Amino acid sequence: MGSTRPSMQELIGRRRRAGFVGRVEERAAFRRNLQLAPEDERHRFLFHVHGAAGVGKTRLVRELEQIAREAGALTAYLDEGVAGVPEAMAAVARQFAAQGRRFKELERLLAVYRERRHEAESALVLGGAEEREGPSAGSLAVARAAQVGLGMVPVAGAFAVALDADRLAQGADRLRARFRSQEDVQLVLSPERVLTPVLLTELAGVADTAPWLVLLLDTYERTGPFLDPWLHDVMTTDRYGALPANVVVVTSGQRPFDTARWGSFADFRTDLPLRPFTEAEARGLLADKGVRDEPVVAEVLRLTGGLPVLVSTLAESGPVGPAEVGDPSATAVDRFLKWERDPVRRAAALAGALPRQLDQDVFRSAVEGPEDQTDALFTWLRGMPFVDERGGRMRYHGVVRAPMLRLQRLRSPRGWAERHTRLAEAYGRRRADAEADVRSEEPWADEEWRELRLGESYHLLCARPRAALPAVLADLVTACAYGDDAVRPWVRLLTEAGEDADAEAVRTWGADLSEALAGGGLAGLLRLLLGRARGDEPWRATA
Repeated sequence: MGSTRPSMQELIGRRRRAGFVGRVEERAAFRRNLQLAPEDERHRFLFHVHGAAGVGKTRLVRELEQIAREAGALTAYLDEGVAGVPEAMAAVARQFAAQGRRFKELERLLAVYRERRHEAESALVLGGAEEREGPSAGSLAVARAAQVGLGMVPVAGAFAVALDADRLAQGADRLRARFRSQEDVQLVLSPERVLTPVLLTELAGVADTAPWLVLLLDTYERTGPFLDPWLHDVMTTDRYGALPANVVVVTSGQRPFDTARWGSFADFRTDLPLRPFTEAEARGLLADKGVRDEPVVAEVLRLTGGLPVLVSTLAESGPVGPAEVGDPSATAVDRFLKWERDPVRRAAALAGALPRQLDQDVFRSAVEGPEDQTDALFTWLRGMPFVDERGGRMRYHGVVRAPMLRLQRLRSPRGWAERHTRLAEAYGRRRADAEADVRSEEPWADEEWRELRLGESYHLLCARPRAALPAVLADLVTACAYGDDAVRPWVRLLTEAGEDADAEAVRTWGADLSEALAGGGLAGLLRLLLGRARGDEPWRATA
């Protein structure tokens, strides 16, 4: 017989949540909804949290997840860590399994999908001796259909319009020769079509074991472009089968919901727009953290504008008197770390902002010092309220990271370049190690290798934007051969590096490529690149 007493982790979580300040109406609306039967016309199947960066969306979503669990729900939380619909379904299966509900058939098919996808990439992109032979008439027809319909041939997706029809058809021939069954072909061609009915069957299988199944989709401004159409089909049509009525979905992003797609769903959805804390809410959070001195409270309110992440950051620093409220002209970064007197910790917090995401190895490369010291600093940094940890990796909140980057870039341009160069070299070494472990002859087919290459390229762009830009554009062109999912991170990389390094040329490329990709797919992106090529670029022939 297991103990009915709560665990230490549960007790700690309860005490932390007892200090949750604000968002009373939003929490109450969600809690009331779980008290209504799905058949009740007042019940809502979808909640959408939205608001500006730093307004506390993720914190509220995590609070809603805890409310759901207290009501006996099974939950799954997803964020920008998922890069596509199959990855989202894998995350749901993994989290439900952690709560004692295995989705065995879905897990099996996902494993097959990953294996077949790798085979498809190799067959279509790497080619082989058989490319010298003419394609079959059937394969040529498939290739031409793909060029019209887009996405009918695996991996290529919208890139099909930019591929030679003969080469595309030869790739299809290789796939037919390699795959064991028509099911394997369909799994790669249309993974959502094959996997989603299995997911719904699995959800139906556990629907009677819990009062609610709650799916929470955070950072929807990043995941919505590929999750939103799929979610709409799952919730409002029978294209994939029946969704259990006791499923509740929570989405969270910076923008309001797409009314063009979801307008007819308004009666079944609740919008939860978040704005900065009111003065009363901010004062309540400060008081909860022991910050009650009026001059200090007034200064915190002035500096943060009520953004919860900033109010929490400054409250955690623990100012105790008006003497600690510094010069009003100090930079935002000085405000974030104002009451942290240890210069080593202050320097570590600034250095930790340089990478887009942190693990312990990256942090050691960013912060100079003995390993035991950097490990202790990493542990300290994990507890800071402006750092969010997901999947073993940490990210600074954008509202805090941006001014930290600006401060370092403006204070010491040479130091900025040196630190980013050191980080680029660290990523380069890890990439080389990963390259040695890649089974495929083509490392670009390996997702881990691409992630390391992205990290290396980001820091090279920050260190020397003009010098690094041509090589990054060449990598972007190479990534086009691996489909939309491989290209989007490179476009986002240019946008972020241009902003972080204040490099106008890089920033412009990022914005223009993002617009071209959204409007014309990979073909539109390549047309933009070729239209701006002078003729001597090493990537021009590949494009």
